Order: sequence, then structure tokens, then C-alpha cells
Amino acid sequence: MRRINAVVAAAAMMAGVGFTAPAVASAATGQAARTAAAPSASSGTSSITWSACTETDLIQAGAQCGYLAVPLNYSHPSGPTIKIAVSRILHTASAQDYRGIILTNPGGPGGSGLDLNTFLVAQLKADKLSAAANDYDWIGFDPRGVGSSLPALVCEPNYFSGDRESYDPTTRSILDYWLTRSAGYDQACASQSSAQSALLDNMTTIDSAKDMNSIRKALVGPKGKMSYYGFSYGTYLGQVYATLYPHTLNQLILDSNVNPKDIWYKANLNQDIAFNRNINIWFGWLAKYNSYYHLGSTASAVSKVWYAELKTLAQHPINGVVGPDEWTDIFLEAGYYQLTWLQLGSAFADWENTHSASAAANLVSLYQSTDTPGNDNEFAVYNAVQCTDIQWPTHWSTWQRDNDAVNKIAPFETWDNAWYNAPCLHWPAPAQQPVQVASHGSGDAIHSALLIDETLDAATPFPGSLEVRKLFPHSVLLAEPGGTTHADSLFGNLCVDGTIANYLETGKLPPRKPNAEWDITCQPLPVPNPTAQSNAPAASSTGSSAAPARLARLAH
Repeated sequence: MRRINAVVAAAAMMAGVGFTAPAVASAATGQAARTAAAPSASSGTSSITWSACTETDLIQAGAQCGYLAVPLNYSHPSGPTIKIAVSRILHTASAQDYRGIILTNPGGPGGSGLDLNTFLVAQLKADKLSAAANDYDWIGFDPRGVGSSLPALVCEPNYFSGDRESYDPTTRSILDYWLTRSAGYDQACASQSSAQSALLDNMTTIDSAKDMNSIRKALVGPKGKMSYYGFSYGTYLGQVYATLYPHTLNQLILDSNVNPKDIWYKANLNQDIAFNRNINIWFGWLAKYNSYYHLGSTASAVSKVWYAELKTLAQHPINGVVGPDEWTDIFLEAGYYQLTWLQLGSAFADWENTHSASAAANLVSLYQSTDTPGNDNEFAVYNAVQCTDIQWPTHWSTWQRDNDAVNKIAPFETWDNAWYNAPCLHWPAPAQQPVQVASHGSGDAIHSALLIDETLDAATPFPGSLEVRKLFPHSVLLAEPGGTTHADSLFGNLCVDGTIANYLETGKLPPRKPNAEWDITCQPLPVPNPTAQSNAPAASSTGSSAAPARLARLAH
């Protein structure tokens, strides 16, 4: 899916900085990191040597960091290994209250999760739900190919450098540009090193689920159990793990569920329609506060301004950098997170009302923090996983037909999304067969699971959570009706966060409602109100206050 863990980008925008992966040894350290092929499996996969972390938030949380050697290919367990970067925050509860380890994943695929544990623990404590934080060893990790794990995938770091040709292939020239660009990315991925080429052949969600099982065995032994908390794509990773290893799980929390029936081609087309709906909701919100933003008094009027600017930027990119593609990428975040609405509203209004140098510089900064030119690790892993999880259509005519049809009713990001996934047309590693989630009785073997979603989630549309609820008959679905935010549990909503904390502390959930769509209802957090902020001018580029730090590691 198009940046299924785009919270990373949202957080970077809110903080006014670019994304930086947490580092045991950073993915951005160049060829040495990319080609650091691990030794043969003789080094073993049964233990982690813990040492001090180098990431500031992990240090402050008192975490330990280390590497776990796991098989490159689980079909050849005695063959070469790779290294998974792992962190842990040890429990502080008594032995009587200790509830074991909980693995966490922010989504992606490609999202760095090495320090996700620090944000989740901090939010539980901020909510005064410390027992749930204290009772577990909280485990963060970078999945294979990601961030600090070795080797880390890198293909073309400047793939998202602006200004690019328009996403919308309205001419043969634009179409050829994007087909060539996508094929070039595939070639770049395939030509980095022998270590990377070998890893590309072993990058499915099943491979990562097996890595999680290796982490479990390293920490609690072959017969020990773990809990798991996944966001966005991390819910699909959790579904696959639960299918392969159902008897190894205690608590299972899945926020914003991928529909396993739709991976991945159909899921992206569904996403296009949902984001088009959500951006129109945002346009309506801007219109509601027209006296503040001065962009139009109706959603239609605001939409016309936004799309007119999109057309203008094709000929006159802002500072030679922000063209129509970069413009779309910036404002896509409004479809993910209401927390971005204030800042993006101010950035949009500032540019349209002033065209000032500061407004231009702000948009360039937002683009850089969203698209992270110079670092393609997340994008490389995203494609490495999704392109090999399942076979994508191999003929461009299929892509053209389907995206043309969706674009007619949902023009906001359809072609943006199509080109984001276009490397899957000719990916340089073979596609595999996905696991059938909840097959062979595994769904019934999961004794409990807490599913969470806002009903207008665009990145992972709500029907995905309804489907997962069916597949896991002992699960309970918590819904937030009317909310448009993606993957926002442990985000200060005490109804949601309290339900999670109680489940973590007791292992118990409210009863399932067999004749209802969902089982628990929590109201989403209030929609932002720009007039309730400081008395700064409406066109201010500073936007809202900084996002909670946890955004910096959660899922597109």
C-alpha cells in the first residue's frame, strides 16, 4: 500500500525535520552496511548479546540493544544468516505481575521499529496506565532489510528527489517516463551487491514472521510465549505470525487491519478510493474554517483551489522542487492523520494567500520530510516485501485499465499510488505464495485478540478489520465511528488506551457481540479546531504544536 506507515512522515513534518532511522548501525552508513553479509548459520540464532543502545530515546528509556542472527533462508537453516536489530525495555513489575515479552511493529512494510517500544511505554505512563507498561519486556526490532538490521536495503536513495514528472500519465511521454523510472529502480535494487540480491529473494512477510519466532525463541526459549502489538502493515505481519505459530501467543493487539483477502494489488486500489474520500473531508474542514484559512467556503471550492495549484505546479514548481507529485505527497498525510490538519492547512493557506518565500521554503521542507530524498530504505523494503508476498499483474495493460477506472472517481492519489507500487511490475525477485490467514484451525486457536480501527481509516479501510474479526472468532473489535485517523491507538484517547491497558494487565477483553459489526465503541479524538490555537495569523507556516514523539516511528 502507498506508504502504509506514513505516520513516520507525518511525525517528521510535525517536528520540522526529516526522518532518521534509529541506529545500532544505521542503514545510511553506506556500502559497508548494505553489503555486511552475516556469517554462516554456525553463529547460531539462539541468543542476543545485549549492550548499550546508541539512539537517544532508547538510552533515555534504559533500553538494551543487540543483534540476532537468523537464517537468510529458513529452508536452509544451516546456510548464511542475516542480523536483526533488536531492543528491549525490561519490566519493572514484581515477578508475580510479570507477563512476559511483547513484540511491537509499526507497519510499513519498511518501517523502523527499533525504538517503537519507547513511545508505547511512554504513552501508557502518560495516560497513567503504568502497570501495563511495567508488566512486560517491551521488544522493538527492525525487520529484515530495515534500518539497523544487516544488510539494510538501499537501491536508489534519490528516487524521490523533486521535481518529477506528473504522476498522472496524461501523455505517452509521461507514461514512458514513469515506466522507465520504475524499471530503473528495479535494476538499481538488483545491482547493489550479492548480499542484497540474496536478501531480495527472502523478503516476504512469512520470512519476517519467522524472524519474529526466532526472536521469541531467543528471549523465552522454544516453548515460551509472547504477546504482539502491530500497527497497519504490522497487523498483516501479526495475522501471518498467528497463522504460523498460533500456540506461541498470549495477548494479540492489531491496530488498523490489513484485509488479508486483498493483498496487495486490490488493497491499493481500495486505498485510492478511501484517500479520495478523506481528502475531501479535509477540504470540508478547511471550508468550515474559511475565515481562518481563506481557501473557500465549501469543500468544492477548496478542492478547486488545490487542484488548480496542482496544475500550475506542473509548469512552475515551487523553488524548482515542489511540483505536482511533491504537492500530492505532502497533502496525502491529511488523509492519514487528523493531527496533521492544522499544520498542512496553514501551509496550504500560507502559499495560496501569500506566495511568499517563507511559504515556499516551508513546503519544500514538508516535501523533504515526507518523501525523504536521499534515503530510500523504507521504499526499498516496501517493494521487496509487497512485490514478493504475492504475484502482481505482469502486464501493464491491466494496471492501466484498473487505475484509469479508479482515477475517474478518485483522482487525488490513484496514479501517485500506482507509481509507488510500479516496481512490482518487473521486480527482480520471484513472487511467492502467501499464507492463507487463519487456516488449518489457527484462527480458532488464538484465544483472544484486540482489533482496533477508525471507521474512515483510508490506509487500511475498515472492512479489513471486519474481515479479520471473522477470521479470528475469539477476537474483539474496538471501533471509533467517523474517525479518519490511521493506527492511532496509544495516542491519548483514554477509552482506547484504557481498553488496551486492561487487556495487557489482565489478558481479558469485553465480551464479543455476535450480532453486531463490532464489539466496543470509543469516540475518536476531537477534530482539530484552528481557532482554539494561539492567536497566530491564519497563514502561519508553523502550524500546530509538535506531534507526540511516538509518531516518529509509527506507520505509513
